[in-house]
Amino acid sequence: MSSQHQLSRKDITRQTKPILCYAVENLPVKKGGDELYATLRTAVKDGKATLVEKLEIPAKDARSWKVPAGHMWRIVCTHGPQVADMNCWSLSDPKERFYSSKTRQIHATHLTTGDRLWSNMPYLRPLATITEDTIAYGFDDDGAGVHRCDPYTHFLMTGEDYNHCCHSNLTRAATHDGLTEMDVHDVLN
Repeated sequence: MSSQHQLSRKDITRQTKPILCYAVENLPVKKGGDELYATLRTAVKDGKATLVEKLEIPAKDARSWKVPAGHMWRIVCTHGPQVADMNCWSLSDPKERFYSSKTRQIHATHLTTGDRLWSNMPYLRPLATITEDTIAYGFDDDGAGVHRCDPYTHFLMTGEDYNHCCHSNLTRAATHDGLTEMDVHDVLN
């Protein structure tokens, strides 16, 4: 075949049947389900649960809070479109943390109700379960679907220092709990 008629790597890839890496039906059975999640959505309002803490995170800032096993937390955007980047660690061992990439490999790029937030290896267990999704986020008009700003990429792309971005805000919040920038990991947003 002449070089003019050779298929590009992109063309070959699109013509090749994908190889299944993970059979998600073999994951541990999810706990809960639609009926439980519906009950949890209104549990505080219905008097079936107690609100322990409520906090507001100002724009361009971050906060941290502790959520014991068996408790719930809710992130609500109340002041129009906002970014809600989230990091999650095991309370008993912060070396165990949310593993965004593996979670997205197991579930999907955009997580939704019923998807679990898996921890890093060697732990690889659910740290949390999404019980409600009010965002139903897809893709932006420009085709982008996952955003996370950080000062390093910003500097690489622009040559400018900028430290009021998602990563920097998360780092500042994490240091209040005795963590360091090295503990701030890829996010759920």
